[in-house]
Amino acid sequence: MSMFQDIRKWYREVTAYRVVDSLRKRGFEAFYVESKIEAKDLALRLIPSNTVTIGVGGSVTIREIGLLEALSDKGYRVTHHWIEGLSGDESRRVRLEEINADVFLTSVNALTLDGRFILVDGVGNRVAASAFGPKTVIAIVGFNKLVPDLDYGLWRVKNVAMPMNARRLKLDTPCAKLGYCTECQGTSRGCRATLILDMKPSMTEHYYLILVGEDLGF
Repeated sequence: MSMFQDIRKWYREVTAYRVVDSLRKRGFEAFYVESKIEAKDLALRLIPSNTVTIGVGGSVTIREIGLLEALSDKGYRVTHHWIEGLSGDESRRVRLEEINADVFLTSVNALTLDGRFILVDGVGNRVAASAFGPKTVIAIVGFNKLVPDLDYGLWRVKNVAMPMNARRLKLDTPCAKLGYCTECQGTSRGCRATLILDMKPSMTEHYYLILVGEDLGF
C-alpha cells in the first residue's frame, strides 16, 4: 500500500468510526467495513436465525454487492419488486410483502456525520418499511453517501442520487437530462416521499447500518 493509499484509508476509518459512534448513540447498531464483500458477509450474519421472509427495497447498493444472489443460495424467501412485467396490482402486492417481511434490506440516500439519514422514494414502500413493519432492518451505505449535515443531505438527494436514479429508471424528468433538480411537478417525478431518521424507530427490534469504505449505489 502506498503512502497516499494509507492516508486515504486512515481518513475513511476515522471518519467512519465517528459516524458509527453517532449512530450508536441514536439507537442504531452500526458497523464499519472496508469492502463490499465484507458488507455482504456481515449482512448475512446479522439476519436472525428464525427469519423466513426478506424484503428488499429499491436499492442499487443491495444488488451491487451481490446480496440477492447470496440470499437465494441460502434458501431464504426473498421478495423484491425489481421484476420486469409486473402489473400495477402485482407491483403493489409485492411492495406490501416487502413491508411485512421479517427482515428488510435497503440503503439510504444520504448519511450525516452526526448519525441521521435520509431516504427518498417515489412510491413510498421503501420509506415505509424503513420506518415501520419489519422487526429487523439492515441498511448498507457506501462512503460516497456521507454528508456533513441534513441540508447538504437533502441537496445530495435531489442533485446527485435522484438524477442518476431517474436516468437508470429512464424517467422523463428534467434531472434525468440535466443532472440536477429543477423541482419538477410532472407525473414522472421520482422524489415524492422523504424520510429522515433521527433515532431508531421504537418498534423496530434491530436496526443495523453497515457503512462501507467504498462508493456504492447512487
